[in-house]
Amino acid sequence: MVVLSPSLLLLPTLPSFRHEPGSNGSGMLSHNYSNYSTKFHQKTTLCCSVASKPTSPNVLWRRDLLLLALSSSLSTHFPSSGCLAAEDVRMTSLVDEINAYTYSYPVELPSKKFLFKWVESRKPERYSSAAPLSPDARLRIVSERVDIVDNLIISVSIGPPNVQFLKSKDKKTWAAKDVADSVLSDKSALRVTSSQRMSESSVLDAHASEIDGELYWYYEYLVRKSPTKSAQEANLYRHYVASTAEREGYLYSLSASTLSMEWTKMGPLLEQTVASFRLLPPTDNYVPPYKDPWRFW
Repeated sequence: MVVLSPSLLLLPTLPSFRHEPGSNGSGMLSHNYSNYSTKFHQKTTLCCSVASKPTSPNVLWRRDLLLLALSSSLSTHFPSSGCLAAEDVRMTSLVDEINAYTYSYPVELPSKKFLFKWVESRKPERYSSAAPLSPDARLRIVSERVDIVDNLIISVSIGPPNVQFLKSKDKKTWAAKDVADSVLSDKSALRVTSSQRMSESSVLDAHASEIDGELYWYYEYLVRKSPTKSAQEANLYRHYVASTAEREGYLYSLSASTLSMEWTKMGPLLEQTVASFRLLPPTDNYVPPYKDPWRFW
């Protein structure tokens, strides 16, 4: 069961990211992101302290391609003056009782008279019937919403840890970068190795926070995308922020993204969504990922 909160939250937005090039090959991107004034962990820490009380891989590829193709032609739908980060945003919350988590997402910028155009592309469903993100079907999308006009994607995925990166069973010893690598290594629709999947991505920042006794790992990364007819740049990326938590041997991850060229406008709003992600105490409607793995409905 999915519950949408009837009330809308008015939350202040946060400043945008600052990219610090690292030794993992992401330094080549520094000229695009060096103007960010604050690190991701400063923003999520602030948000957390306030909030603490497709059936086929090819379908996923076509969705991303469609969003890329629309990126330039639909840019006029964004507010023309100023940055969205400077505005208050009205948020609404989603509660997925099947998988026992919640998050908030933006629906309106009142002062700009700007409405988001969300479509629930994947209704929340149990892990056993969810769409896989890789050929081995370890990581699966259990819910997703898309704003095609504004080039936004919010998705929740569940999957087991990758022991190549998370060797210990004690999650308190896990480094945030290793958690990010574990999730990203399984996040590909291509039949390639884990290292090849990771080469598609560049992690910019990763850190951990403990909220109400639960560990959450936050990370920011870029995924390389091919140029489209409407955007012929050599450096075309999709910019992601994500949060991951562990329960019963599975990683629950929420990711939110837009094209790199739209990050200044939409990034701070997506950061709020990621910072709001929480695991909930299971109810009678909760279905653990390991239950009935053969069931696909």
